[in-house]
Amino acid sequence: MENKIIKGHYDVAVVGGAGHVGLPLSLVLADRGYRTLIYDVDKQAVEKIRSGVMPFMENGGVSLLRKMLKKRKIGFAEAPQELRAVPKIIITIGTPIDEFLNPSLKEIQSCLDDLFPYLSKEQLLILRSTVYPGVTEWVFKYLLKRGKRLKVSFCPERIVQGRAIEELQTLPQIVSGMTPEAAREAASLFLKIAPKIVRLQPIEAEFSKLFCNAYRYIHFAVANQFYMIAESAGVSYCNILNGLKKEYPRAQDIPTAGFTAGPCLFKDTAQLAAFFRNKFSLGHAAMLINEGLPQYIVDSLRQKYDLSKKTVGILGMAFKADIDDARASLAYKLRKLLAYQTQDVLITDPFIKNDPNILSFEEVVKKSDILILCAPHQVYKKVRLGKKIVVDIWNFWDSKKDGLKRV
Repeated sequence: MENKIIKGHYDVAVVGGAGHVGLPLSLVLADRGYRTLIYDVDKQAVEKIRSGVMPFMENGGVSLLRKMLKKRKIGFAEAPQELRAVPKIIITIGTPIDEFLNPSLKEIQSCLDDLFPYLSKEQLLILRSTVYPGVTEWVFKYLLKRGKRLKVSFCPERIVQGRAIEELQTLPQIVSGMTPEAAREAASLFLKIAPKIVRLQPIEAEFSKLFCNAYRYIHFAVANQFYMIAESAGVSYCNILNGLKKEYPRAQDIPTAGFTAGPCLFKDTAQLAAFFRNKFSLGHAAMLINEGLPQYIVDSLRQKYDLSKKTVGILGMAFKADIDDARASLAYKLRKLLAYQTQDVLITDPFIKNDPNILSFEEVVKKSDILILCAPHQVYKKVRLGKKIVVDIWNFWDSKKDGLKRV
C-alpha cells in the first residue's frame, strides 16, 4: 500500500514506530484523528507495516493497521529530517541495562543526536519508553546545552504486550513535563486516546513505571520461591495455593509459579537497584530467584534422572504465553543449561518464526523423554502428551484428566 500523505502534513511522529511500544501507539493515534508519521531504523519491519503486515502479534493490530493505511492516516519517514515540521515527536527508546546491570544512555543519546539538527523550540518531545530516574531532565538539559530549548515530557507506556491497542484506550495515562507548557501539551495529546490523565513530576513519573514493574517482578519471585520451598518438601505448591485461596480474599493475588522474564521486569528492577546504589535488597533477591528458576528445574531433574541419556523437549520459547516475542526469555536460558547435561534438547513454539531451531510440536513430543512447559500457550491446553514425563510448574494441565506423569 502506498503512503500518499503529503510530507510535512503530520500532527505527530513516533520514533521507533515499528516496535512493540511505538506501532500500537501510532495506530491508535491515527485512529483518533492524528496524522501520524512512523520513523524506525528497522527497515524490514517498516516494509512489512507498509504492506499491511504486523511485524509482531497484537490483538486487533492487523485490522487497524490496514484500516489506517487505507484511510492514509499513517505515513513513513525515510530519514530524520522528515520530522522537521512535525509539532509533536514521541520517542519510544528507553534506557536498557549494560553487561554490568547499569542503565545505558547510549541509545537515547544517539537518537537525540540524529534528530538534533531538525528539532526546534516549537516542538513537543515526549519520552515514552521506560527510562532511568532523572533521564527526562537529562534530555532537557542535553538539548538546552546544545542551544535548543524544547518542550520535553515523559509519559510512560503501561500496557501489556499483545493488548496495547485495547489498553491504550482504557487505562489512565501518566503525564509529566519539564515545563508546565510541555505537560499541558502532552496531556492534550493523550486525552484524545486515554480516558483519564494523571499528572506527576517527571522523576515521579519515571519512578512510577519502575516501581510498578519492580513490584510485579518481586511479586512473581515470591511465588517462585514458595514453589521451590514446597517442591523441596515433596509437596505440590499448586495444591497449597488452591487450598489457601479458596474463599479467602486476602490470598487471591498470590500468583502461580512460572518463568518471569521479558524485556522489562528484570531490566527495570536492575535500574532501580543501580539508582539506589545497589541497596535494593528485595530487588536483588527477586532477580536471584526468578533468574535461578531454570537452574532449579535442571537440578531437580538431575536428582531423579540420568539426563545424559535423556532427550528433553521445551514447549514454548516466548517469554510469556500467547505472544511471539522471545526477548530475554528464560526458555533459552534453560536450553543452554540443559545442553551440557542431556543427550539432546529440542524446542518448539507455535508463534516464533525467526528461530531455525524451532521444530514442530509433534516432532518434539515424539522424540523427547521429558517435556518442560516454559510458555503456557493456550494452544497447548487440549494437546495429548501421553505418558511423557512432564515438568509443568504453571499447573497448566490437569494431571488426572490428561494422564500426565508430573515431576
